[in-house]
Amino acid sequence: MSAFDLRSAWRQSSLHLLTIFLLGALLGWALNAAWAAIAITGLLVLAWHYWRLHRLLLRIDQRQRFTAPNGNGLWDGLESLLHRRQSESRSRIMRLARLLRAYRQAASAMHDGALIIQRGSSRIIWFNKAARQLLGLHYPKSIDSNLLDILQSPVARDWLLAGRSDEPLMDLPCPGDENTRLSLRLLPYSNEQWLVVVRDVTQLMRLEQVRRDFVANVSHELRTPLTVVHGYLDMMEPEPDSEWAPLIDEMRRQSQRMTQLVEDLLTLSRLEAQQHLPEEPIAMTPLLITLRREADALSQGRHQILVEDSAQCDLFGSGKELHSAFSNLVSNAVRYTPSGGRIVIRFSRDEDGGVRLSVQDSGYGIPAQHLPRITERFYRVSTSRSRESGGTGLGLSIVKHVLNLHQGRFEIDSEVGSGSTFSCVFGPERVRPRSEP
Repeated sequence: MSAFDLRSAWRQSSLHLLTIFLLGALLGWALNAAWAAIAITGLLVLAWHYWRLHRLLLRIDQRQRFTAPNGNGLWDGLESLLHRRQSESRSRIMRLARLLRAYRQAASAMHDGALIIQRGSSRIIWFNKAARQLLGLHYPKSIDSNLLDILQSPVARDWLLAGRSDEPLMDLPCPGDENTRLSLRLLPYSNEQWLVVVRDVTQLMRLEQVRRDFVANVSHELRTPLTVVHGYLDMMEPEPDSEWAPLIDEMRRQSQRMTQLVEDLLTLSRLEAQQHLPEEPIAMTPLLITLRREADALSQGRHQILVEDSAQCDLFGSGKELHSAFSNLVSNAVRYTPSGGRIVIRFSRDEDGGVRLSVQDSGYGIPAQHLPRITERFYRVSTSRSRESGGTGLGLSIVKHVLNLHQGRFEIDSEVGSGSTFSCVFGPERVRPRSEP
């Protein structure tokens, strides 16, 4: 209620009191003086209470501060209650203000940029000091701006619109400075908002590039001496009963393993250096037949190998790289599944219209604590078992990089003693109608 309304109400109440007072006075004069005195006294008491109520409402409307009264009456008790409520509310507001001030100071002290954006529209609601420097924002001009217009990156647009909070967006050029590289991470902030964390990863990406160049150069330089060693070993043909025969055979196996390791390192370095791959329609029927043939060749009849094709569609991507990724999964399943086990290569549809190629085995299984790191380079769940199988430790890293270049994802479902399922998942945009043979 506004102050004007309170004054109007007071005037109406005063008129009502005056009317009652005059009526009471006329009635008292008509009856006798005693009744007139009682009526006048009652009206005065009522008028006093109306006046106290009006003063109280006026103070509340004008947001005046109440003080603790000295009296013990009804109105004094009400004012005391209001005074206590005001004090509690003021203390709560001051506490919240201090907390908000501390949050703002903490946000300003962060070296990483932080932005709150609207889901769907990517409209900027708030940002801290570091975000101004990293993204070139200006307060308050940049408030309500679209983050996609500031980043100007198709990759960032797809990443934001898809709401991919499970993985960060790496190596994004800084607006206005191509030499500065940024990393963006998307965090759920509320049902309608995202929290975007921006980090300067220029130095990290520079060190990563140095590492890639070093691995690629060393791998390339190792090719020639390994080829020479492997050639001389092939020229050695000792007698079958000679004591040198097992030694030379072991040397051949180890040189072949070293050669495969160098090839995998070169493949991984090439994939890491690429942003896009040459793409084409991939006929899945002959590819599944090829995977089955490779699995049979590696298994040598020791496993039951099945192929299930319920998707009845083809893919769009790099045939060479996808074949390499799928082949790595199949060879791993054969290596780590004991004789007599079962391996299923399954090509199926997902509910969202995408597809997945899964390789399911009945092998040893992977403990849960190893799953987050299983795609790291040279990571071993069991060192002794990996050495026996002859793997390089790079196969799953290659698979993950190939899927990243196809905007896909890699899923692993494993249980110790029950086997594992490795799945390459592709979105609907990668699906093509199956071509007739």
